[in-house]
Amino acid sequence: MSPALRRLRPAAPDPADGLREHSAALRAHALRLRTAAEALDRRGPQADAFRAEVAALADRCATAANGLAVAAAQLAH
Repeated sequence: MSPALRRLRPAAPDPADGLREHSAALRAHALRLRTAAEALDRRGPQADAFRAEVAALADRCATAANGLAVAAAQLAH
């Protein structure tokens, strides 16, 4: 490839940046899930079970976000 074309070609995205972006998105999803579950005004055993399921999903999102953040940090070194 000629040097002129090489200059016009955008640089490849940094994989660590992509992981950090996905991590931030998962953290935002977890927060939205928790906020929405807390805002439910229904009460009773079914509502409590639903809140517990949503909380578990939010926890899984947060755990995945932490894993992505660790992977991004490892790539950055």
